[in-house]
Amino acid sequence: MRAVPGSFRDPDSRVFESGGDVFRALSARGLEDWDALRSSVAFAELSDRGCVIETQDVGRDDPAALPHGWAGILRHASVPFVSYPYEWTFGMLRDAALLQLDVLERCLTESLMVKDSSPYNVQWRGAAPVFIDIGSFERLREGEPWIAYRQFCMLFLYPLMFQAFKEIPFQPWLRGAIDGITPAQARAVMSLRDRLRRGVLTHVILHSRLERRYAAVEGRTAKAQVRRAGFNTELILANVRRLRKLVARLDWEPAASAWTDYRDAGNHLHADADDKAAFVATAAGRRHRRLTWDLGANDGAYARIAARSSDYVLAMDVDHPTVERLYRALREEAERRILPLVVDVCDPSPALGWRGRERGTLADRGRPDLTLCLALVHHVAITRNVPVREIVDWLASLGGTVLVEFPERTDPMVQRLLAAKREGAHEDYERAHFERCLHEAFVVERQQELPSGQRVLYQARPLVA
Repeated sequence: MRAVPGSFRDPDSRVFESGGDVFRALSARGLEDWDALRSSVAFAELSDRGCVIETQDVGRDDPAALPHGWAGILRHASVPFVSYPYEWTFGMLRDAALLQLDVLERCLTESLMVKDSSPYNVQWRGAAPVFIDIGSFERLREGEPWIAYRQFCMLFLYPLMFQAFKEIPFQPWLRGAIDGITPAQARAVMSLRDRLRRGVLTHVILHSRLERRYAAVEGRTAKAQVRRAGFNTELILANVRRLRKLVARLDWEPAASAWTDYRDAGNHLHADADDKAAFVATAAGRRHRRLTWDLGANDGAYARIAARSSDYVLAMDVDHPTVERLYRALREEAERRILPLVVDVCDPSPALGWRGRERGTLADRGRPDLTLCLALVHHVAITRNVPVREIVDWLASLGGTVLVEFPERTDPMVQRLLAAKREGAHEDYERAHFERCLHEAFVVERQQELPSGQRVLYQARPLVA
């Protein structure tokens, strides 16, 4: 079994993978906590509702069969693709926060605690969140507070407040600091007017002040002071319920961007729409795919087509408002096969964390069998200054079949992009050069010029070395 790099922080619980299966090794204390959890009514209810990952007890009777030092083994259902909070939309992060609080509140009623409050413990089945960190459940210890409150604020509450109150995108903050936004950082961002907003005074200003006051207090002394304060289950429950109301009220209405109404605004695209959809449907439907990437997914129209013959589709776009709208639509549809993500293909998620292994790159988490690269090449090549050959080589490196669209220089959008550049820029942006690069890296199985006469579609598979 291969240890999952991001699971090393909990000494009582470690996740392993083997042959596509996901296992969790537990210490003796972790096994006792698991026994308390699985015998609870709360766990049965949460499992029935799909709130927590399906889990089986698969080994504890034969110590010789267990990995060294572990007392028991669990098997979890796998999720189709592991994503990270800095790839989510506001609505996704908020729904994950509400799930975290709902799970905690239900468990507290049966003297169980969730010791972590990290969005990395939540994953997605399409537009439905599921709590996966079974190892973070433990028996409630009388007199102890909710120790993960600070973590919840740093990784859930403050990012949501930044987006809702300040229009500050939270994704760069979470990508830049794996542990989240500190109370001091949140306080520095909030203005005097923001302090009148619901939750800011309590969870930002006072939190930051208390953290400064107790920064020099030795850990054992701090614990003793907490116990003397008389923490109990009712106090924790009250705090969790107040937080849930606060998070549920946080709202962000994505403003219209250049991409939110792109399909409606692009009149020159209407003539191509039916032929383009038919091309995608035919190519995607030739065989069933395990994982499809839709790059520059916009409203998800082609992701939905690809999902008919794919186990799972990643619908990725750099524009947060557009992806937020797509998430809301998919959630309303109860869609489980399409995962919307905020991803910049020119700056995708890197490897992060301890030794650069805790959080994997996008490709390391699952390479596609099919990639849709529609209405994207001209933006990457002209707006982001990536050479055409580099784009083709990157698509080939993904390893699967590619459906790629090339807009000619006469295309209105290409003309608009080139108008902002100096004369003679992007000489490599020519159909003949693009096709040469494509044939050097791929076998082109099919191509079709769209009715507008300004765009060409290609279906290609990488050359076998």
